[in-house]
Amino acid sequence: MTKTLADLTHRLIDAAKAAGADSADAVAVAGTSVSIDVRNSVLEQAERSESTDIGLRVFVGHRSANVSASDTSDRTVEEMAARAVAMANEAPEDPHAGIADADQLATDIDATRLDLVDAGDEPDPKWLEEQARIAEAAAMAVDGVAQVQSTSATYGRRQAHLAASNGFSGGSESTGHSLSSVAISGSGTGMERDYDFDSRIHLSDMRDAAKIGRIAGERAVARHGARKPKTGTYPVLFDERIASSLIGHLLAASNGAMIARGSSWLLGKDGKQVLPKGMNLIETPHRARVAGSRLFDGEGLPTSERKIIDDGVLTGWTMDLATARKLGLQSTGSASRGTSGPPSPSVSHLTLTQGDQSPAEIIKDMGTGLLITSMIGSTINPNTGDYSRGASGFWIENGEISYPVNECTVAGNLHDMLARIIPANDARTHFSRVIPSLMIDGMTLAGA
Repeated sequence: MTKTLADLTHRLIDAAKAAGADSADAVAVAGTSVSIDVRNSVLEQAERSESTDIGLRVFVGHRSANVSASDTSDRTVEEMAARAVAMANEAPEDPHAGIADADQLATDIDATRLDLVDAGDEPDPKWLEEQARIAEAAAMAVDGVAQVQSTSATYGRRQAHLAASNGFSGGSESTGHSLSSVAISGSGTGMERDYDFDSRIHLSDMRDAAKIGRIAGERAVARHGARKPKTGTYPVLFDERIASSLIGHLLAASNGAMIARGSSWLLGKDGKQVLPKGMNLIETPHRARVAGSRLFDGEGLPTSERKIIDDGVLTGWTMDLATARKLGLQSTGSASRGTSGPPSPSVSHLTLTQGDQSPAEIIKDMGTGLLITSMIGSTINPNTGDYSRGASGFWIENGEISYPVNECTVAGNLHDMLARIIPANDARTHFSRVIPSLMIDGMTLAGA
């Protein structure tokens, strides 16, 4: 008889208890994925994979250990439990480790209302190949495109189940469709590339393949002839495609694990102004039809909407159980968990307050400055917030896009940068992070 993921997790917990564990939790994840790559109108690669992975965390007193495997046989389960308990007995004590109390656990765990599963059949590989061909042809049809580097169409289905010896048992399931195309303009050292993609839970929400390819081609052509911009201090607009990276730095610094280690530039900023007044940053884990939505976290605690930033003020840290215990606080229901390691704090979905102006209107008001559409590398000092990244995009003159630029560096300090962001109104609401383009009035730019 085929074991369900719930069966596997409960079997792991029973085996752990029998092997001498005081408490335990277990995760089982099963996935199916199909990937089709097309190049020069020819099928370049086709892959289909199926896997089931299991992970077990055991506690012996305040000592813990994690083990994982991709074999789900009864023998493997028994060996995992014995090995985990033996490892825990040798591990150092951690007074903050342990699973949740029963009264902390989520009870509303029916994820049906999140609408994360496409009820249709798995797409035929031939159909996926055709979609990739359509996108590639549309990119090549754009005048100035020299070649299409890659075009991929994928499908995936994922199931997961978490169970623990405190009585929690809950699962989730989701599907995903995606299509991407990367186009190149120019030749030799003058090559420039850009991309477009779409990724959705439901196939019916996907954008047209030809449009994805065309936009990839147009973006690549727009970058042709890029040169270094002027060195100096200028306003910088981070395009919506990469603006979430700025907010990502704030999230990393407000992660409870960083705070507990004392290695965050946000230390001492709890309850202080970090974004402009009027701006909210809200975690929204229950959004329907958005990948990653969840009703419970990786330790079985309920998730809920949470204001990370309220009217520009940092409200606190992102924490799982162990981190919260170290800081003498309560978990924010933010544990993320895989099969191969213990939980760690992580934010799911985010929504940042949008502004009133479009990117075009902001560019008009900028006068002279830089629109960044792509970034490479990263030098971020986690203790001071000093920021430096390679960038490319478009130079703005007299409030209009003048020419493409590359090989430049933008620098500043995240304390100052985030306190002065001006949001546009162009955030795409189907993304997990609903972050608009963000303008910072005055960054150091190193170019020609």
